[in-house]
Amino acid sequence: MERRGFIKSLGAGALAASSLAVGPKAFAAKAEFKWKMVTSWPKNFPVLGTNANYLANNIEQMSGGRIRVKVYGANELVPAFEVFDAVSRGTAQMGHSGAYYWKGKHEASQFFGAIPFGMSGQEVNAWLYYGGGMELWEELYDKFNLVPTATGNTGAQMAGWFRKDINSLADLKGLKMRIPGLGGEVLKRAGGTPVNLSGGELFTSLQSGAIDATEWVGPYNDLAFGFYKVAKNYYYPGWHEPGTTLEAIINKDAFSALPDDLQAIVKQACKSANMDMLAENVAKNNTALDTLVNKHQVQVKRLPDDVLARLHSLSLEVVQEVAERDPFSRKVYESYINFSQRAARWTDISELAYLKARAL
Repeated sequence: MERRGFIKSLGAGALAASSLAVGPKAFAAKAEFKWKMVTSWPKNFPVLGTNANYLANNIEQMSGGRIRVKVYGANELVPAFEVFDAVSRGTAQMGHSGAYYWKGKHEASQFFGAIPFGMSGQEVNAWLYYGGGMELWEELYDKFNLVPTATGNTGAQMAGWFRKDINSLADLKGLKMRIPGLGGEVLKRAGGTPVNLSGGELFTSLQSGAIDATEWVGPYNDLAFGFYKVAKNYYYPGWHEPGTTLEAIINKDAFSALPDDLQAIVKQACKSANMDMLAENVAKNNTALDTLVNKHQVQVKRLPDDVLARLHSLSLEVVQEVAERDPFSRKVYESYINFSQRAARWTDISELAYLKARAL
């Protein structure tokens, strides 16, 4: 009897130990935090929209289901250009957008999105992760109750879609073009009229003639929007956005409520999404460009040298003026420019030199 009782006690003990072993795992599989992510893009739109989905899935998988993120496209929960405020207030815990949309909050935000004739995607990531850029970005957004992270890079973009040819500087006069951020101010000084529209408004605006031209991203994204149906002139290079960073912004209170391991997971998931977008663009832009040219008879053209030279000089003026408006903008500008100059020396004898050699 005593032997049977001892065996039974062992069985009960083993069962209890088994419950302890699976308990935490089962608990971890349950979502402890349910987040909303609002975006500035149409739901599931290639690269930009799907990058938001990729990020949400990454966070859920890497956290073992302890964080679940529901993604909302532009206008599903908030309009495209209200993502910043919605996350700042806590209406959503997370947002997916571009920092150059928030120049009304602080002009220095544009430096974390895209600078005309600035650094390439690789160089920008180097500045953010190893050159002090992320620390400055976090300092800027902290006052808005936000934690910023880089969550994608488009690489060098195209200059955009134009309903008419651009043969000289005169063709920029009066040109109504969708182009945000610092690039828009440069176009304005060149005589054009910058218009800020969300992605979902671009096709109909170009089709109706409300705008004469639009930039968006590159062939893969642009093919999906069908711009080739209403404009056949596709210009390069993307002087205004040579290495555009997309952002994931997180409500600071929501982020602080996470345990340390989940905070690290969220940031690492964003870093993974940042690398993934750049790779996806490189992989898919070339095929999409072939489709645009060979199937849809799109005319791919280079902007004239005198146009690029003028846009370059105006870009230097615009960026310099923004830097002089307040001390923080100056601090970000100096960090960016100093890193850019150091990076350029290496880029010139590595990437640039190799690309020139490959073309021989």
